[in-house]
Amino acid sequence: MSEPRVLRYAAFASSPDGGNPAGVVLDARGLSAETMQRIAAEVDYAETAFLTGTTDAGARTIRYFSPIAEVPFCGHATIATAIALAEDGDALGPLPTTIRFATPVGDIPITVTREPDGVRAAFTSRPPVITPLPGEDLDAILGLVGLAADDLDPALPPRIADAGNPHPLLVIADLEVFDGFTFDPIAARTLMDARGWPATITVVHRLGDSAFAARNIFPVGRITEDPATGSAAAALGGYLRELGAVPVPCQVEVHQGAHVGRPGLLTVDIPASGGIVVSGTAIPIP
Repeated sequence: MSEPRVLRYAAFASSPDGGNPAGVVLDARGLSAETMQRIAAEVDYAETAFLTGTTDAGARTIRYFSPIAEVPFCGHATIATAIALAEDGDALGPLPTTIRFATPVGDIPITVTREPDGVRAAFTSRPPVITPLPGEDLDAILGLVGLAADDLDPALPPRIADAGNPHPLLVIADLEVFDGFTFDPIAARTLMDARGWPATITVVHRLGDSAFAARNIFPVGRITEDPATGSAAAALGGYLRELGAVPVPCQVEVHQGAHVGRPGLLTVDIPASGGIVVSGTAIPIP
């Protein structure tokens, strides 16, 4: 079998040097997991998405691989894949305005619209589950980033927020502290593997009533922080709703990526119940 064509997109970005790069393989039918893992390692982005076929109900089956392992769900690669389908064509059949991806965490609906600034996609997460973050896990994360419990926002306590991937979520009260924390990527990877956290450790700061800044710790390959994390944005939306920290329904913006030189913007719509809607653009990377 010949090597599949790999597209490269920057998700949640208005230019190719912003947002979060994702690899996209629109026709991965017949590829083994080992081959997909190899391609993802060669692409060396946070994730590469592979469309592997269709279900009997017409959903497009999709799998996501980081450079080191398969992950259950990836928001930015979902956005990139949907937009790539709209722009590049679909080997698996005609593309409707609303599509469904059959992911390892369940079916995810995506809407695709054409707007003046380009094609925009929105996915609806599975209903989020918010659970306590054990004290020993909180202590380990605080030790990793060199912060203390007093640095946290008392109005927004730590939790595990899961809208497809479990994300430990911490909210830092002071913007300067948020901007300035550092961590050892090797120690972060060791901690995340030991706890079974397949995605990111999410650290945010509230900028205002409807805006947040986010940093997502995710050491894989040459990456240490994820530039734009759709699953974490969905998890944040569920977290804010669960804590009553925002009126619902509402829309919030998540600004991410500036700390690693790839600024991006994720739009999060939080309904009164059900899944969280995360939307954004994606730009081809030459």
